[in-house]
Amino acid sequence: MLNKILFRNQDKKQLIVAMIGAFMGITFLVTSIHYLIKVNEFGKGEEILGPNTIIVQKKVSNASTLNLTKTDFSLKEIEKIKAKSFIQDVKPVESNNFDVSFETDRTEKLVPYFRSDVFVQTVDADFLDIKVPNWKWKKGDAFVPIILPREFIVMLNTFMSAQDIPQVSDDLAMKLKFKFRLRDPNNSSKEEHVNVQIIGFTNEVSSILVPSSFMQYGNEVYAGTIENKITQIMISGKESEFGLVEEMLKERGLESKNSQMVVGRLKSVVGTLIFVVLGVSIIAVFVSGLVLIQYLQLLLSRNAYEVRTLLRMGYPPKDLIRSFSMYFMKIFGMVSVIGVGIFFVFKYFLDNMFETGGLYIGTDLAWMSIAALVLAYLLFGLSSYFNAKKGIFNEY
Repeated sequence: MLNKILFRNQDKKQLIVAMIGAFMGITFLVTSIHYLIKVNEFGKGEEILGPNTIIVQKKVSNASTLNLTKTDFSLKEIEKIKAKSFIQDVKPVESNNFDVSFETDRTEKLVPYFRSDVFVQTVDADFLDIKVPNWKWKKGDAFVPIILPREFIVMLNTFMSAQDIPQVSDDLAMKLKFKFRLRDPNNSSKEEHVNVQIIGFTNEVSSILVPSSFMQYGNEVYAGTIENKITQIMISGKESEFGLVEEMLKERGLESKNSQMVVGRLKSVVGTLIFVVLGVSIIAVFVSGLVLIQYLQLLLSRNAYEVRTLLRMGYPPKDLIRSFSMYFMKIFGMVSVIGVGIFFVFKYFLDNMFETGGLYIGTDLAWMSIAALVLAYLLFGLSSYFNAKKGIFNEY
């Protein structure tokens, strides 16, 4: 009965317009937040490099071949790059100055013995996206944990296939016994064998990655007086600003693996577009919420006589406040439910579209998008309550 008295003098046109605006804003708000999160997670967990991280080196020119220009980085150059506003961090990639070979343990029965001279590197642990607690080493440890280039295991399997030997899977390779043989290039009699264990694989780095403590040990003990040069650096760029990183690389004559550039460029472009949609969605939800609040105020003014009469009859102000605020919260809640339902329809088609286009993002729900909708609902509820309270007490 109370609702019939309070809500009989309504102009449905304004209410419908506000509901349509809220519906569209909520749908695009949930959709944009979901895909912004999923695009930023693209590739995470599949590679050892952290998000928006690339390995770069100077381009080799004819002048470099003739030793007229340097291909290594000075500390001053690294600091200049790090000072850029779109750069999060820059760290050198350390390389071995000692001779190191990678070989199978002679006691290993699953694969034939082989040995190969290799190139090892180490990077700052903050740039790695690995969840392995034993990415560390000290003298006397049972083994050195390493991350192996995937092309190395592909090459090994190609060799084994040609020899009619069963090939090795990733899981099996991580259980096989391998060794490093370290030698001083100036003193061949000075050498050491160290056990190693594969803890992961990467397509992004062409060298074997080792902990920094092991690299330091090898260079101190077996490199002699050979100068340690920085020929590669790792750059971590800010979200949605990869275009500026790419422009800087061109200006400074730097290059990176094409696969890293493509992924970074793709995430930056798609992330920027979704961020724009997110901004528009927030504005749409805010404006539609504002229209609903204005409609609540208009409804209060049109029912001023009814409100004053009910108050004089002894109706508690809190009951009237609850009636007005709950009415509009139900409207916003109904619109939210419909918007989320349409989001799942969009999600089905967008997931298929991204997969067809080669962007294999996760299909599970990003709960932050639903949390954002709940936050919007709570803010609207508080706003409608206080506006209803203000309007009722003006007539009290």
